Amino acid sequence: MPTIQNKNKIIRITTVPLSLSGLLQGQLRFMSQYFHVLGVSSKGKSNELAQVTRLEGIPTFAVEMTRKITPFKDLVAVWKLYKLFKKEKPHIVHSHTPKAGTLSMFAAKLAGVPHRLHTIAGLPLLEATGAKRWLLNTVEKFTYACATKIYPNSYGLKAIILEQNFTFKEKLKVIAKGSSNGIDTSYFDPHLNIDLTTKNNLKKQLNIAETDFVFVFMGRLVGDKGVNELILAFNRLCEKYENIKLLLVGTYESELDPLNEEVLAIIKTNNFIISTGWIDDVLPYYAIANALAFPSYREGFPNVVMQAAAMELPCIVTDINGCNEIIKHEETGIIIPVKNELALYNAMEFILNNKAFAKNMGIKSRVFIKENFERQVVWNALLAEYNNLK
Repeated sequence: MPTIQNKNKIIRITTVPLSLSGLLQGQLRFMSQYFHVLGVSSKGKSNELAQVTRLEGIPTFAVEMTRKITPFKDLVAVWKLYKLFKKEKPHIVHSHTPKAGTLSMFAAKLAGVPHRLHTIAGLPLLEATGAKRWLLNTVEKFTYACATKIYPNSYGLKAIILEQNFTFKEKLKVIAKGSSNGIDTSYFDPHLNIDLTTKNNLKKQLNIAETDFVFVFMGRLVGDKGVNELILAFNRLCEKYENIKLLLVGTYESELDPLNEEVLAIIKTNNFIISTGWIDDVLPYYAIANALAFPSYREGFPNVVMQAAAMELPCIVTDINGCNEIIKHEETGIIIPVKNELALYNAMEFILNNKAFAKNMGIKSRVFIKENFERQVVWNALLAEYNNLK
């Protein structure tokens, strides 16, 4: 890999390659017009990191990192990152995702990188307790101490960071109005990019009738995303309503955050619940849905909610940072308390019984997204931030 000795070299780092190509889709290609950009993450399954080079048009370098607490592997990764930074001499190292942030900020500080930037897109530690919470708090503070700038991707997240005394106010900045990457509303457009035949074929494939009202959930099928509450609430709805479906688009993480056994049994036996697994292009699945149900416990600034809102879906979300910055209660969606199955049930029932009102909320939500979180606006704001780093 050729070394470019240039002040305008930026290294962007995530723990896994899907975050580089998905979380930051298009952003690395955009930044490569102005800087020499190198992407770094684990190699991934079937060398997914190579796909980042193809999709984003930037060189990449593999450093194996785990999402779990693995001290020996973590030290090996720090050493490899340190050697990479000493060789490449970047002006900026910018990390996303928790493990990549800790390892790369530490290695970049050791290597003397002048600008060490870390974006926070959620705090998994908020659901931890006891010794694990203490350990995660300590690691978080260490990461922030090694960084020169911290970018929470929502104002609510910034407030939480200050409440937890993880770092100083002067080190924190929200780019634009929030989000790590904004939303491409020209792609996520309910009136473009997908035709009626495609939608009808997908419905037929998934056994969804034309008269069915479809709730969709997008994301990891884990406890932290509120999937236990969602399945229990929807299962109750099925006792009262016909012609409803729940579309689960995402994968399980049984080792990190398994669902309850009762919930897994319901998913297998309730014929009104459709689980698709991982989907590369989620647009058609939003297009056949009528509402988003996203009862997550914690988020940074969720792409799922922005995508659904851009697709004019009324969104049911929890009252957490990010979600409550995208959705306005009973104007562009419904906000419910966290971990509250009954509130979720009531919200879903309200939408079922007030379809015209719900549809109007969805229309308003797209307008709000276009005005506040368009992708190009976020990219330009980050570009200005990079340019201001001397």
